[in-house]
Amino acid sequence: MEVQRFDVGARLSEMAVHNGTVYLAGQVAADGSKDATRQTEQVLEAIDALLARAGTSKARILMAQIFLADLADFPAMNAVWDAWVATGNAPPRATVQAKLAKPEWKVEIVVTAAL
Repeated sequence: MEVQRFDVGARLSEMAVHNGTVYLAGQVAADGSKDATRQTEQVLEAIDALLARAGTSKARILMAQIFLADLADFPAMNAVWDAWVATGNAPPRATVQAKLAKPEWKVEIVVTAAL
């Protein structure tokens, strides 16, 4: 099976599709000046858009990995996540504190989904 890559750059692709599975690169907020709530909203909007381009949706997420720069933002991120996640289709998920690549980023989310 062929691997389809989307938004290919020199360092990474935003998404790859192979054998019925969609793999997203870590998604971060477009505007790092916002608080954790708004950054999480921006990240989930980006995830929705990428999944739609692949022909799938958040209801088909197989696994989510969430990286927070500060665990104090866990409740804010969870509030946005809980409002967004597909009812009855909450995927397995891990959330960890991590030093993100840019200091203004508060949240990064990686998902894998089925087509």
